[in-house]
Amino acid sequence: MPKLPHAILFDLDDTILSAYGRPEIAWREVAREFQRELTPYTTEETAGAINDYAREFWADDTQHKHWRLNLVAARRRIVAGGLRNLSGGDEADPSLVVRLADRFSSFREEQMCFFPGACETVDRLKELGVLLALVTNGAAETQRAKVVRFDLAPRFHHIQIEGEHGFGKPEERAYLHAMETLGVGPADTWMVGDNLEWEVAAPQRLGIYSIWHDAHGEGLPQGSPIKPDRIIRSLTELLD
Repeated sequence: MPKLPHAILFDLDDTILSAYGRPEIAWREVAREFQRELTPYTTEETAGAINDYAREFWADDTQHKHWRLNLVAARRRIVAGGLRNLSGGDEADPSLVVRLADRFSSFREEQMCFFPGACETVDRLKELGVLLALVTNGAAETQRAKVVRFDLAPRFHHIQIEGEHGFGKPEERAYLHAMETLGVGPADTWMVGDNLEWEVAAPQRLGIYSIWHDAHGEGLPQGSPIKPDRIIRSLTELLD
């Protein structure tokens, strides 16, 4: 375990904020609210079909960047596809699709919060003189709203949002630009986040020490070729 670096690049969603992790739980809660309209399918069947379709949808790297910049439209497509698969090919009522997808979006916003100790850890690192950058993918309006809502701007020396800069992880320039802004190099920098490709594999290729935030203790996927330099369950461990 090395001493604290000159700089740390932090991911936002599901690293500092508990945001989009465990989607299967969120879909189940939302499906339960719409159960009367979803009959004859059970809550579990509906949530399972939508979650399965979402997993396939987001696994397509060619479309991932486009749709993560428009989550509202993406979720409507996911709901439509999930319900279509569930029914065996029939298209669902468009009104139900929109209301169900948009309720998922609002539900996620309602549940969003700091992970325990995350805010205090970031503040302490800044007090200790570590240069901090927030490097997050997503649409400008959506991600900037989170920065404002959770008062993140004063906590970081640099805020870098994909939708505002025109590039994002895992593009090399996302990490290079953040480091250049902070005036540091890879040997002086850690990257912390929950995505194995974006916050571990890609920055490691640049020589950045990469820490995987495994908030739910799920462990590395079996046979994963990606090996983080360190795995933590809580950001508070950065100060150990």
